[in-house]
Amino acid sequence: MSRLLQSCYMCAEPATSREHVPPKCIFPEKKDIGGNYREDLITVPSCDKHNSKKSKDDEFLMVSLAGIIGNNSIGYKHKFGKVDRAIKRSANRLLEKIFKKKEKKCTYQIDENKFIEVIWGTPDIDRLNNCFEHIAYGLYYNHYQERFAGDLKILLGYLSSQDSNSENFKKFIKHKLETELRNTKQHGKNQEVFYYQFTPPDEFGLFALKICFYGGLEIYCAFIPKSTSLPANFAMELMNKGIKTIIHHDGKNYEFN
Repeated sequence: MSRLLQSCYMCAEPATSREHVPPKCIFPEKKDIGGNYREDLITVPSCDKHNSKKSKDDEFLMVSLAGIIGNNSIGYKHKFGKVDRAIKRSANRLLEKIFKKKEKKCTYQIDENKFIEVIWGTPDIDRLNNCFEHIAYGLYYNHYQERFAGDLKILLGYLSSQDSNSENFKKFIKHKLETELRNTKQHGKNQEVFYYQFTPPDEFGLFALKICFYGGLEIYCAFIPKSTSLPANFAMELMNKGIKTIIHHDGKNYEFN
């Protein structure tokens, strides 16, 4: 076995175990769903720091994703099964930790004598980004059989912002990448729970990754290799200076400022 395959997917430390990418807890258990959604899960070599020592982050991510409105039925069943059991064991502490600030709590009737509780709030973006960064590095390692060297930028496509510039930028990036991914293969054995797609590198060596959970939670990751210099972007400079800017792409307009 080569030196690379014996080292961690995130760093140069020797691997001591295999890490599931995404975390295994994201995939529902058979007793809750009925079907087997844990077939052929992706694993990568990992050191202790990037596997067993981040188990609390894995649980945080599971609770953060499974109950979001807009998920498919697999996500909801996972929420009302394994996720709710984990929340109860923690005396609701897990639920408290996914928000930086809770705005309100509402109860909605979804059927006769059947109600669900919905919590609106500000998520812990930094912690979510850290979780998705590990997943992105792991998927790159698994897909290309090498460790990525460079910078990573993450966009949480499933979150909304009250800032119009941020919201329009998210829509623009999402539309641009979906156009590039239109004929790209979706990877992952259990695609109702999770799949991913890589774009081909552009002329600057930049490329992107789309990660999708539960049929609709989309995360976009931009990979900037160490040897690559970002090209000058006049439109971005105008936006950052507060100048009204309109970007045209694939028949759509995106207005900023």
